[in-house]
Amino acid sequence: MAVFNFSSLSPDVMLDAIEQLGIFVESGLLPLNSYENRVYQFHDEDKIKYVTKFYRPQRWSIEQIQEEHDFALELEAQELPIVAPLVIDGQSLFEHQGYHFALYPCRGGRIFEVDNLDQLEWMGRFIGRIHAISQKSAFVHRPAFNSQEFLLDAQQTILTSEFVPLSLKTAFETILAQVIELASAQFKPSNFIRLHGDCHAGNILWTDDGPHFVDLDDCRMGPAIQDLWMMLSGDRQQQLLQLDTLLCGYEEFNSFDNSQLALIESLRTMRVVNYMAWLCKRWQDPAFPRNFPWFNTEKYWEQQILMLKEQMSALQQPPLSLLP
Repeated sequence: MAVFNFSSLSPDVMLDAIEQLGIFVESGLLPLNSYENRVYQFHDEDKIKYVTKFYRPQRWSIEQIQEEHDFALELEAQELPIVAPLVIDGQSLFEHQGYHFALYPCRGGRIFEVDNLDQLEWMGRFIGRIHAISQKSAFVHRPAFNSQEFLLDAQQTILTSEFVPLSLKTAFETILAQVIELASAQFKPSNFIRLHGDCHAGNILWTDDGPHFVDLDDCRMGPAIQDLWMMLSGDRQQQLLQLDTLLCGYEEFNSFDNSQLALIESLRTMRVVNYMAWLCKRWQDPAFPRNFPWFNTEKYWEQQILMLKEQMSALQQPPLSLLP
């Protein structure tokens, strides 16, 4: 039974799905902050807390989702603090009425402080350990970061969406094309490994024992720097210090190719352009107008023009380099 959206994913459907695994929800389902999938927290009759994730239909194939699970379980088996899916009767991915879903143990924590150098060094060690394992084999079904999908296809999605106001269309399309051309020319990675893929503060929770990741939904093949650059913030000098701190921890467990620093701004461009396209593609999902009310406005597209101009300038600057 194929489904194409979440329109029939009612609370009763989700409860029936979970209960078919022999787990009975006592608390009700508390929605968590997720737009791409539907994610809920609950506890069972024994007060054990779980998180369940119902995957967005048609986004990933079954093989790609299973590869995500296998990656998480591989890292967990190496005692890395990854919140991996629960395995029940030899399975981690389940299906009910056309929806695929997984169960996870509920793990809490504080928000990762991106300006905390001690935490940054810890994160560097953590990611270095992950990459030391992930580079030993490759994804078979998961895609890689590439200019075609994240820049050119995203550009086409935006331009055909008719969301850009007519009064801003020429200015927006012109700067978008210039940024994409320059970023595409700069994105020339030489070595791809398995990555977390979306390594930002929102996917990292901190406890007294250190950090743990809670989501590998966007794992892909790509350059190692992709799992590091999103933890950089502030002006250039601040980013240089943060980068030095991250890599100090990273290189305790894995070597880093410094030439990948030249990919940071092209990867940033891919992220911001793809984010605009993502909003365009998902706007028909009722969750998106509710949570992103500013998207379909003239002010939003004015801000994107300014952001793209700033990104154009960043692409023309010398790349970050390590402190001497």
